[in-house]
This record gives sequence, C-alpha cells and structure tokens, in this order.
Amino acid sequence: MIAHFDVDAFYANVEIRDNPDLRGKPVAVAGSSRRAVVLTASYEARPYGVKSAVPLYRALEACPELIVVPPNMQKYRETSHQIFSILERRGHAVQGLSMDEAFVDFGDCTTEDAGDLAKTIRTEIFDEVGLTVSAGVASGMMVAKILSDSCKPNGLQTLEPGSEAEFLAPLPVGRLWGVGPKTQTRLQERGITTIGDVAALSDERVRAIFGSWGTELRDLARGIDRRKVEPERETKSISTEETFEYDVRDEKQLRELLHEQALELAQTLEREGLSACTIGIKIKRADFRIIVRQTNLAEPTMDAKQIFVSALHCLQRAELGHSPVRLLGTRVASLIPGEPKQQVLFV
Repeated sequence: MIAHFDVDAFYANVEIRDNPDLRGKPVAVAGSSRRAVVLTASYEARPYGVKSAVPLYRALEACPELIVVPPNMQKYRETSHQIFSILERRGHAVQGLSMDEAFVDFGDCTTEDAGDLAKTIRTEIFDEVGLTVSAGVASGMMVAKILSDSCKPNGLQTLEPGSEAEFLAPLPVGRLWGVGPKTQTRLQERGITTIGDVAALSDERVRAIFGSWGTELRDLARGIDRRKVEPERETKSISTEETFEYDVRDEKQLRELLHEQALELAQTLEREGLSACTIGIKIKRADFRIIVRQTNLAEPTMDAKQIFVSALHCLQRAELGHSPVRLLGTRVASLIPGEPKQQVLFV
C-alpha cells in the first residue's frame, strides 16, 4: 500500500504555528513588492479566492482583512527536514515531491494496517512539528494523492484494492494525471468529461485521441498504476531568486543581489552537507524574455565567494547592456555530498 502525505497550507500553517494570534484568521504568505504573489494561504482566506499564485493586490482587494506574512524559506526548509525525518524513521521508501508533500511505500499490508500507520505518522508530525497533515492510502500513487487532496484539511482517507475504478469513474477528467486544462477542454468537446469516460475508451479511440501514451492513461483511469515509490530523495539543485519591485538597469545593484544570493546558497549547502559543481543565473528582462547562463566548476564548492564569482561571470556572459531586469536568481546544481577539499575557479 502507498500513502500520500501533504502538509495543509504549509507556509501559512508554519507561520500560524509560530504565532498563535494568527489562528482562525485569513493569512497569506507573500512578499512585499508590488509584483508579489501569494505563495500559500490559510483555509480561512480561501473562500475569498485567495490562493497560491494570485497577485497580492488582488488578494487584498478580495479580502481586506487578509494578514500578509513575509516568507521565511530557511524556516520552511528546516521544518520540512523534521517532517521527512518522521516519514523516513521506520525505513519505508519515501519519495518527496516538494518540501511539504511525499509518497511513502508501506509495502505489503492490509488497508486497515496501512491506514493505522498513516494515522500514527500524522499524529507524530502534529506532536513533534505542530502541523496538520492530510493523507490518502491506496494501492497506487495517483489514487493515494487524489484521496489526500479530497480530505483536506487534516483528513485521512483509505481505499481498498480493487475498488479504484469505481472510485475514479465519476471524478472530472481533469483529476487524471497527465490531463491539464487545455487537454481537459479538448476532451470535453469530444464528450469525455469524467475519468470513467476515459476508462471506457476502445483501443482504437484511445490511441487516436492521446497517441502512444493513451493506453497508459487509460490504465490509470481504470485504477491500474504500476509506478513505484522512488526512495532516493537526492537534491538536484538549490536556487533563490528575487523579483524587483521596479525594473533594474544598474549593474551594481544586480551584483549586490548576486552577492546576497551567493551567501544564502552557501549557507544552505553547508547546512545540507552538499557541494555544487555547477553555478548558474536566471534573468527575466522587462519584456519577460528569460536568459539563463551557467558555468561548470573544475572542483565542487560550497564557498560563497566562489559562487558569487561564478554567478558574476554568468552575468557578464548574459551581455545585458542596459536592458531593464525584472527578476534575478542564482542556482547551484550538480550537487554532491561532502565538503570539497579545495576551492578552484570555474572552467
């Protein structure tokens, strides 16, 4: 059996946990610039339409009483580590999807036993970390996630093996993995509105509509999910970025931000016990054109000066001239465990 765990309104709940005066009130975690968007919102704010990715000014228009809290990513990362330690402590395979969401493979056990174990883990997270978690337990990953999404906040749902197709059939086709909004619209034009409609498609029609991946999608619609939980939770890259309140042309200001970001990334690498072999930057110009530059190092590093020098090298290669910049970010990648023996400049 597979369980999907998802912390409820993660960033907002961390802030409410640390400031009980926020409990029961509409809260949004967002930056302070005029271009800021909501990162997440408490459940008290969501009836007003306040949710992730909504521009902050629109959220405040919809909910004038909204309490806006600035994000603290380091605190969220530390909290995430606590949660994953609890998920991993029994030796089950754990596959993280984000800081606040993961699949856990409970192996061969009954639905009742898996449900009891999920309940125990949710209790441990609440007792030790102070956050509520919703969970779904099923034979496959997709159904487990749908179950956890359906019982938010602070819920637990289980499903007996063999009843997946019946459970999925009446759900909107957009709940099926691999079906985005555009695909959902095209399917509705063909009269396919539910997951059950996909499950009932013939071989010929499913290939005509979806192509080579059609039979796999139909299997998912029928509750057949062969994917396994991948236990490796290796960090592929770490990044940080900032959207400017006003477009920036001054190279000195860009250099100063790269220096701040290098310090932040170096601290994260040291805390994680990782070194980076690749340093890169991301630039979004005022015309929304995105420029990405990166450089590979001769030796891995976790040194802030090394990261800054490399990022600066990438900035020079971007050849911005006096083009106004809307966003600037730095990224470290090709991460390996351990502290480097020496610091060597990029190649």
